[in-house]
Amino acid sequence: MSIVKLSGLQALISEISQTHNLPKTSVEEALREALFKGYERFRRSKLGEKAHSMLPPEYFDNFRVELDLEEEGFRVLALKMVTDSVEDPDHQIALAEVQEFNEEVQLGNEVLVDVTPEQKDFGRMAAMQTKQVLQQKLKEQQRAIIQAEFTELEGTVLSAKVLRFEGQSVIMTVQSAYGRPEVEAELPRGEQLSSDNYRANATFKVYLKRVKEGVHRGAQLIVSRADAGLVVYLFANEVPEIEEGIIRIVAISREANPSKPDITARTKIAVDTLERDVDPVGACIGARGSRIQAVVNELKGEKIDVIRWSPDPATYIANALSPAKIDIVELIDPDEKQSLVVVPDNHFSLAIGKDGQNVRLAARLTGWKIDIKKKSDYLNEEAE
Repeated sequence: MSIVKLSGLQALISEISQTHNLPKTSVEEALREALFKGYERFRRSKLGEKAHSMLPPEYFDNFRVELDLEEEGFRVLALKMVTDSVEDPDHQIALAEVQEFNEEVQLGNEVLVDVTPEQKDFGRMAAMQTKQVLQQKLKEQQRAIIQAEFTELEGTVLSAKVLRFEGQSVIMTVQSAYGRPEVEAELPRGEQLSSDNYRANATFKVYLKRVKEGVHRGAQLIVSRADAGLVVYLFANEVPEIEEGIIRIVAISREANPSKPDITARTKIAVDTLERDVDPVGACIGARGSRIQAVVNELKGEKIDVIRWSPDPATYIANALSPAKIDIVELIDPDEKQSLVVVPDNHFSLAIGKDGQNVRLAARLTGWKIDIKKKSDYLNEEAE
């Protein structure tokens, strides 16, 4: 069989594999596809402009390229139908021609034919096409590997390092748990924390929010510093009882980027346990606040309220409004989840929170609409 020589083929594959962080098998597959496109361009040029424009998309489906690593080159093979007379030489071959090599072949059989072009015929344009397609295929292979690996890691937290800035987005590099080379991830403006300092080479914990599918420009991975999942991970990392299943995080509400600059980012997290001897809130806070402080430090000073979950909605609502003192919780409409909370007059502002942040987070945490009244107003209304 003839062959088109590609001197240094094995070294080339090894070099591309290392440069693009791809397995050699992926590089070989990309090279095969690229050479196929190059051959297709070569063959179309031989058919002429008129025939070229009339070819159906599946015209070259019976062709394939084989790499020969030992001989350092490639061959082109075509599956052709054995016929009496040949009208389509790309898909048919004469019986008499085949019987020179195989007397048992009959009309209607399909045979694999070596159609490798001469070294000198596989011209410059075909070689350029091969190079262009190879670059495209290598990118596709890289994206496919990232897609397969990181899709399994969606919803987990990774270590990331600031690489550069594109518009309002921060481009970071992340490394998966499987130890593959670093890949780029995008931290969009809406997923950043205003308290973070995204200087070059700074490292952060980021939540892998999404892996983009399909072919597109830019980073495939979308990461977040503002997602509530990051807080859940940080607590699980600091509190062994959560990892061991002794304590469970029931709900979380987070306002990582308040609408006004004078309002601090804040999170409320509800925890529970089935163990009577365990204080879930105390365990999450830690001795002298050591555990919660580690989380706060990672989030650059974000306020965090750890509250005890309760199956009783009134108790849960009262806990969720911490640190305000609560006098009365009335479940006005359980079906619509509407409640009225009465607080001491001097705790009204605390219960509402700056710009309504405290009550807003409590409502999200519990799933109840919360109307707060001062105790004096409530008693006056009752007296009337």
